[in-house]
Amino acid sequence: MRNARRSFLHWTLAATVAGTGTFGASLAHAQADYPAAGKTIRLIVPYPAGGGTDIIARSLGAELGQNLNATVIVENKPGASGMLGNTLVAKSPADGYTILLGITALIQAPAVYPKVTYQVSDFAPVSLIARSMDVFMVPRSSGITSLKDFIAKAKADKGMSFASYGNATSSHFNGEQFKRQAGVDLVHAPYAGSGPEMAAVLGAQVSSAFVDATAMSPHLKSDKLNFLAVTGTRRHPSLPNVPTFGELGFKGLEANGWFAMFVPAKTPQPIVDKLSAEVQKIVKTPAMTKRLADMGLMPAGSTAKEMAEVIQKDTPHWAGIAKTANIQID
Repeated sequence: MRNARRSFLHWTLAATVAGTGTFGASLAHAQADYPAAGKTIRLIVPYPAGGGTDIIARSLGAELGQNLNATVIVENKPGASGMLGNTLVAKSPADGYTILLGITALIQAPAVYPKVTYQVSDFAPVSLIARSMDVFMVPRSSGITSLKDFIAKAKADKGMSFASYGNATSSHFNGEQFKRQAGVDLVHAPYAGSGPEMAAVLGAQVSSAFVDATAMSPHLKSDKLNFLAVTGTRRHPSLPNVPTFGELGFKGLEANGWFAMFVPAKTPQPIVDKLSAEVQKIVKTPAMTKRLADMGLMPAGSTAKEMAEVIQKDTPHWAGIAKTANIQID
Protein backbone atom coordinates (compact mmCIF):
# COMPACT_ATOMS: atom_id res chain seq x y z
CA MET A 1 0.00 0.00 0.00
CA ARG A 2 2.88 2.38 0.82
CA ASN A 3 4.45 1.77 -2.59
CA ALA A 4 1.13 2.48 -4.26
CA ARG A 5 0.75 5.75 -2.37
CA ARG A 6 4.26 6.79 -3.36
CA SER A 7 3.31 6.12 -6.96
CA PHE A 8 0.21 8.31 -6.62
CA LEU A 9 2.37 11.13 -5.30
CA HIS A 10 4.74 10.57 -8.21
CA TRP A 11 1.82 10.90 -10.66
CA THR A 12 0.73 14.12 -9.02
CA LEU A 13 4.25 15.56 -8.99
CA ALA A 14 4.89 14.54 -12.60
CA ALA A 15 1.70 16.21 -13.75
CA THR A 16 2.64 19.39 -11.88
CA VAL A 17 6.18 19.48 -13.24
CA ALA A 18 4.94 18.87 -16.77
CA GLY A 19 2.59 21.81 -16.37
CA THR A 20 5.48 24.14 -15.50
CA GLY A 21 7.30 23.36 -18.72
CA THR A 22 10.43 22.04 -16.98
CA PHE A 23 10.37 18.71 -18.79
CA GLY A 24 13.02 18.35 -21.46
CA ALA A 25 12.59 19.15 -25.11
CA SER A 26 12.70 15.45 -25.92
CA LEU A 27 9.46 14.86 -24.02
CA ALA A 28 7.79 17.79 -25.75
CA HIS A 29 8.92 16.25 -29.01
CA ALA A 30 7.33 12.95 -27.97
CA GLN A 31 4.01 14.70 -27.55
CA ALA A 32 4.29 16.48 -30.88
CA ASP A 33 5.03 13.24 -32.73
CA TYR A 34 2.29 11.26 -30.99
CA PRO A 35 0.56 9.42 -32.50
CA ALA A 36 2.91 8.55 -35.34
CA ALA A 37 1.39 8.26 -38.81
CA GLY A 38 0.16 4.75 -39.53
CA LYS A 39 0.52 3.61 -35.92
CA THR A 40 -2.56 1.94 -34.41
CA ILE A 41 -3.74 2.69 -30.88
CA ARG A 42 -5.23 -0.26 -29.00
CA LEU A 43 -7.94 0.56 -26.48
CA ILE A 44 -8.22 -2.47 -24.19
CA VAL A 45 -11.52 -3.31 -22.50
CA PRO A 46 -11.00 -5.99 -19.83
CA TYR A 47 -14.64 -7.13 -20.07
CA PRO A 48 -16.86 -8.75 -22.73
CA ALA A 49 -18.40 -6.84 -25.62
CA GLY A 50 -21.79 -5.26 -25.06
CA GLY A 51 -21.36 -4.18 -21.44
CA GLY A 52 -21.14 -0.63 -20.13
CA THR A 53 -17.34 -0.49 -20.25
CA ASP A 54 -17.35 -1.70 -23.85
CA ILE A 55 -20.02 0.80 -24.91
CA ILE A 56 -18.06 3.70 -23.40
CA ALA A 57 -14.82 2.51 -24.96
CA ARG A 58 -16.29 2.26 -28.44
CA SER A 59 -17.92 5.69 -28.25
CA LEU A 60 -14.78 7.26 -26.83
CA GLY A 61 -12.44 5.38 -29.16
CA ALA A 62 -14.24 6.55 -32.29
CA GLU A 63 -13.97 10.20 -31.24
CA LEU A 64 -10.40 9.83 -30.01
CA GLY A 65 -9.29 8.34 -33.32
CA GLN A 66 -10.90 11.18 -35.23
CA ASN A 67 -9.39 13.87 -33.01
CA LEU A 68 -5.91 12.35 -33.14
CA ASN A 69 -6.15 11.47 -36.83
CA ALA A 70 -5.25 7.90 -35.89
CA THR A 71 -6.73 4.42 -35.98
CA VAL A 72 -8.08 3.39 -32.57
CA ILE A 73 -9.08 -0.25 -32.26
CA VAL A 74 -11.14 -1.46 -29.28
CA GLU A 75 -10.06 -4.91 -28.13
CA ASN A 76 -12.06 -6.90 -25.57
CA LYS A 77 -9.80 -8.96 -23.30
CA PRO A 78 -12.15 -10.42 -20.67
CA GLY A 79 -11.10 -12.88 -18.02
CA ALA A 80 -10.19 -13.20 -14.34
CA SER A 81 -12.55 -10.41 -13.29
CA GLY A 82 -10.82 -7.92 -15.55
CA MET A 83 -7.30 -8.80 -14.43
CA LEU A 84 -6.34 -10.36 -17.78
CA GLY A 85 -6.92 -7.12 -19.69
CA ASN A 86 -5.49 -4.98 -16.91
CA THR A 87 -2.31 -7.03 -16.87
CA LEU A 88 -1.97 -6.88 -20.64
CA VAL A 89 -1.84 -3.08 -20.48
CA ALA A 90 0.41 -3.03 -17.42
CA LYS A 91 2.99 -5.14 -19.27
CA SER A 92 2.72 -3.28 -22.59
CA PRO A 93 5.28 -0.79 -23.91
CA ALA A 94 4.85 2.61 -22.29
CA ASP A 95 4.48 4.49 -25.57
CA GLY A 96 0.82 5.55 -25.62
CA TYR A 97 -0.28 2.92 -28.13
CA THR A 98 -1.88 0.57 -25.61
CA ILE A 99 -4.58 2.18 -23.44
CA LEU A 100 -6.86 0.73 -20.78
CA LEU A 101 -10.51 1.57 -20.20
CA GLY A 102 -10.63 0.53 -16.56
CA ILE A 103 -13.20 0.49 -13.78
CA THR A 104 -13.12 0.56 -9.99
CA ALA A 105 -12.29 -3.16 -9.83
CA LEU A 106 -8.78 -2.25 -10.99
CA ILE A 107 -7.94 -0.95 -7.52
CA GLN A 108 -10.23 -3.32 -5.58
CA ALA A 109 -8.75 -6.58 -6.90
CA PRO A 110 -5.42 -6.37 -5.01
CA ALA A 111 -7.35 -6.22 -1.73
CA VAL A 112 -9.42 -9.36 -2.32
CA TYR A 113 -7.48 -11.73 -4.58
CA PRO A 114 -4.53 -13.73 -3.18
CA LYS A 115 -2.56 -13.25 -6.39
CA VAL A 116 -2.88 -10.28 -8.73
CA THR A 117 -0.64 -10.09 -11.79
CA TYR A 118 -0.30 -6.31 -11.75
CA GLN A 119 0.09 -3.50 -9.25
CA VAL A 120 -1.95 -0.31 -9.25
CA SER A 121 1.35 1.54 -9.56
CA ASP A 122 1.87 -0.15 -12.97
CA PHE A 123 -0.60 2.37 -14.44
CA ALA A 124 -0.59 6.08 -15.09
CA PRO A 125 -4.06 7.65 -14.93
CA VAL A 126 -5.16 9.65 -17.96
CA SER A 127 -8.67 10.85 -17.13
CA LEU A 128 -11.74 10.05 -15.07
CA ILE A 129 -14.44 9.54 -17.69
CA ALA A 130 -17.56 9.04 -15.58
CA ARG A 131 -18.70 8.27 -12.06
CA SER A 132 -21.27 5.70 -11.06
CA MET A 133 -23.03 4.90 -7.81
CA ASP A 134 -25.01 2.12 -6.23
CA VAL A 135 -28.68 2.61 -5.51
CA PHE A 136 -30.05 0.84 -2.43
CA MET A 137 -33.53 -0.42 -3.20
CA VAL A 138 -36.22 -2.76 -1.93
CA PRO A 139 -39.21 -4.45 -3.54
CA ARG A 140 -42.22 -2.16 -3.22
CA SER A 141 -44.22 -5.15 -2.00
CA SER A 142 -42.13 -5.04 1.20
CA GLY A 143 -43.98 -1.90 2.28
CA ILE A 144 -40.65 -0.26 3.22
CA THR A 145 -40.39 3.36 2.12
CA SER A 146 -37.37 4.69 4.04
CA LEU A 147 -33.95 3.58 5.19
CA LYS A 148 -35.07 4.03 8.78
CA ASP A 149 -37.96 1.62 8.20
CA PHE A 150 -35.64 -0.88 6.53
CA ILE A 151 -33.20 -0.88 9.44
CA ALA A 152 -36.00 -1.32 11.96
CA LYS A 153 -37.37 -4.29 10.04
CA ALA A 154 -33.90 -5.81 9.54
CA LYS A 155 -33.24 -5.67 13.28
CA ALA A 156 -36.52 -7.43 13.96
CA ASP A 157 -36.20 -10.00 11.15
CA LYS A 158 -32.84 -11.77 11.09
CA GLY A 159 -33.59 -13.48 7.76
CA MET A 160 -33.37 -10.42 5.52
CA SER A 161 -30.88 -10.20 2.68
CA PHE A 162 -29.06 -7.80 0.39
CA ALA A 163 -28.20 -8.61 -3.20
CA SER A 164 -25.06 -7.55 -5.02
CA TYR A 165 -23.91 -7.86 -8.63
CA GLY A 166 -21.14 -10.20 -7.54
CA ASN A 167 -18.69 -11.18 -4.84
CA ALA A 168 -16.04 -8.51 -4.16
CA THR A 169 -17.79 -5.91 -6.33
CA SER A 170 -18.55 -2.37 -5.21
CA SER A 171 -22.09 -3.43 -4.33
CA HIS A 172 -20.75 -6.18 -2.06
CA PHE A 173 -18.34 -3.72 -0.41
CA ASN A 174 -21.12 -1.15 0.05
CA GLY A 175 -23.51 -3.75 1.46
CA GLU A 176 -21.00 -4.89 4.05
CA GLN A 177 -20.20 -1.30 4.99
CA PHE A 178 -23.90 -0.51 5.39
CA LYS A 179 -24.44 -3.59 7.56
CA ARG A 180 -21.67 -2.51 9.90
CA GLN A 181 -22.84 1.12 10.04
CA ALA A 182 -26.50 0.23 10.60
CA GLY A 183 -25.85 -2.63 13.00
CA VAL A 184 -27.95 -5.10 11.03
CA ASP A 185 -27.27 -8.68 9.98
CA LEU A 186 -28.17 -9.20 6.34
CA VAL A 187 -27.48 -12.33 4.30
CA HIS A 188 -25.38 -11.52 1.24
CA ALA A 189 -26.90 -12.79 -2.03
CA PRO A 190 -24.33 -12.35 -4.84
CA TYR A 191 -25.52 -12.52 -8.45
CA ALA A 192 -23.58 -12.94 -11.68
CA GLY A 193 -23.93 -9.33 -12.77
CA SER A 194 -26.37 -6.46 -12.49
CA GLY A 195 -28.91 -8.00 -14.88
CA PRO A 196 -29.69 -11.07 -12.78
CA GLU A 197 -29.51 -8.98 -9.61
CA MET A 198 -32.03 -6.49 -10.99
CA ALA A 199 -34.36 -9.34 -11.97
CA ALA A 200 -34.15 -10.73 -8.44
CA VAL A 201 -35.16 -7.50 -6.73
CA LEU A 202 -37.92 -6.86 -9.28
CA GLY A 203 -39.22 -10.34 -8.53
CA ALA A 204 -38.99 -9.76 -4.75
CA GLN A 205 -36.59 -12.70 -4.44
CA VAL A 206 -34.35 -10.65 -2.12
CA SER A 207 -35.10 -8.20 0.69
CA SER A 208 -32.90 -5.44 -0.72
CA ALA A 209 -30.16 -4.75 -3.24
CA PHE A 210 -27.28 -2.43 -4.02
CA VAL A 211 -27.72 -1.99 -7.77
CA ASP A 212 -25.42 -0.10 -10.10
CA ALA A 213 -27.07 3.07 -11.40
CA THR A 214 -26.55 1.93 -14.99
CA ALA A 215 -28.67 -1.18 -14.42
CA MET A 216 -31.19 0.82 -12.38
CA SER A 217 -31.82 3.48 -15.03
CA PRO A 218 -34.30 1.54 -17.21
CA HIS A 219 -36.42 0.88 -14.10
CA LEU A 220 -36.75 4.41 -12.74
CA LYS A 221 -40.52 4.40 -13.15
CA SER A 222 -41.08 0.80 -12.08
CA ASP A 223 -44.00 0.25 -9.71
CA LYS A 224 -42.12 -2.70 -8.20
CA LEU A 225 -39.30 -0.78 -6.53
CA ASN A 226 -38.68 1.70 -3.75
CA PHE A 227 -35.36 3.57 -3.81
CA LEU A 228 -34.06 4.31 -0.32
CA ALA A 229 -30.55 5.79 -0.64
CA VAL A 230 -27.56 6.19 -2.95
CA THR A 231 -23.82 5.87 -2.41
CA GLY A 232 -21.45 8.71 -3.25
CA THR A 233 -21.48 12.33 -2.15
CA ARG A 234 -24.17 13.63 -4.50
CA ARG A 235 -27.72 12.58 -5.27
CA HIS A 236 -28.29 10.91 -8.60
CA PRO A 237 -29.68 13.38 -11.17
CA SER A 238 -32.48 10.96 -12.06
CA LEU A 239 -33.37 10.41 -8.38
CA PRO A 240 -33.34 13.93 -6.90
CA ASN A 241 -35.59 12.93 -4.00
CA VAL A 242 -33.44 9.97 -2.92
CA PRO A 243 -30.84 11.00 -0.31
CA THR A 244 -27.24 9.86 -0.11
CA PHE A 245 -26.25 7.59 2.76
CA GLY A 246 -24.17 10.48 4.05
CA GLU A 247 -27.22 12.72 4.28
CA LEU A 248 -28.85 10.02 6.40
CA GLY A 249 -25.93 9.88 8.80
CA PHE A 250 -23.97 6.92 7.46
CA LYS A 251 -20.23 7.10 6.89
CA GLY A 252 -17.98 5.14 4.58
CA LEU A 253 -20.32 4.98 1.58
CA GLU A 254 -19.05 8.13 -0.13
CA ALA A 255 -16.87 6.47 -2.77
CA ASN A 256 -18.20 6.37 -6.31
CA GLY A 257 -17.61 3.68 -8.86
CA TRP A 258 -15.85 4.99 -11.94
CA PHE A 259 -14.78 4.45 -15.53
CA ALA A 260 -11.34 5.84 -16.35
CA MET A 261 -8.53 5.73 -18.87
CA PHE A 262 -5.01 4.53 -18.05
CA VAL A 263 -1.71 3.89 -19.81
CA PRO A 264 1.39 1.99 -18.60
CA ALA A 265 3.14 3.82 -15.77
CA LYS A 266 6.29 4.93 -17.61
CA THR A 267 4.46 6.54 -20.53
CA PRO A 268 6.03 9.98 -21.19
CA GLN A 269 4.04 12.67 -19.39
CA PRO A 270 3.48 14.77 -22.53
CA ILE A 271 1.72 11.80 -24.16
CA VAL A 272 -0.39 11.29 -21.03
CA ASP A 273 -1.29 14.97 -21.08
CA LYS A 274 -2.17 14.91 -24.77
CA LEU A 275 -4.46 11.91 -24.31
CA SER A 276 -5.98 13.48 -21.21
CA ALA A 277 -6.74 16.73 -22.99
CA GLU A 278 -8.46 14.89 -25.83
CA VAL A 279 -10.52 12.71 -23.49
CA GLN A 280 -11.60 15.73 -21.48
CA LYS A 281 -12.80 17.47 -24.65
CA ILE A 282 -14.68 14.39 -25.85
CA VAL A 283 -16.41 13.69 -22.53
CA LYS A 284 -17.57 17.30 -22.29
CA THR A 285 -19.16 17.38 -25.74
CA PRO A 286 -22.99 17.45 -25.62
CA ALA A 287 -23.22 14.10 -27.45
CA MET A 288 -20.93 12.21 -25.08
CA THR A 289 -22.35 13.90 -22.01
CA LYS A 290 -25.84 12.80 -23.04
CA ARG A 291 -24.67 9.28 -23.90
CA LEU A 292 -23.11 8.82 -20.47
CA ALA A 293 -26.07 10.39 -18.66
CA ASP A 294 -28.47 8.12 -20.55
CA MET A 295 -26.47 5.19 -19.15
CA GLY A 296 -27.13 6.44 -15.63
CA LEU A 297 -23.59 7.77 -15.23
CA MET A 298 -22.27 11.17 -14.15
CA PRO A 299 -19.88 12.50 -16.82
CA ALA A 300 -16.53 13.75 -15.52
CA GLY A 301 -13.61 14.31 -17.91
CA SER A 302 -10.82 15.02 -15.41
CA THR A 303 -7.15 15.81 -15.65
CA ALA A 304 -4.58 13.06 -15.05
CA LYS A 305 -3.71 14.66 -11.71
CA GLU A 306 -7.35 14.69 -10.58
CA MET A 307 -7.72 11.00 -11.46
CA ALA A 308 -4.53 10.19 -9.53
CA GLU A 309 -6.09 11.87 -6.49
CA VAL A 310 -9.23 9.74 -6.85
CA ILE A 311 -7.13 6.58 -6.84
CA GLN A 312 -5.07 7.78 -3.91
CA LYS A 313 -8.25 8.32 -1.88
CA ASP A 314 -10.26 5.30 -3.04
CA THR A 315 -7.62 2.56 -2.82
CA PRO A 316 -7.31 2.53 0.99
CA HIS A 317 -11.08 2.98 1.28
CA TRP A 318 -11.90 -0.26 -0.54
CA ALA A 319 -8.98 -2.11 1.04
CA GLY A 320 -10.21 -1.11 4.49
CA ILE A 321 -13.70 -2.48 3.84
CA ALA A 322 -12.27 -5.71 2.42
CA LYS A 323 -10.16 -6.21 5.52
CA THR A 324 -12.90 -5.34 8.02
CA ALA A 325 -15.56 -7.46 6.31
CA ASN A 326 -13.09 -10.22 5.38
CA ILE A 327 -13.99 -10.07 1.70
CA GLN A 328 -11.71 -12.51 -0.09
CA ILE A 329 -11.83 -14.45 -3.35
CA ASP A 330 -10.10 -17.83 -3.34
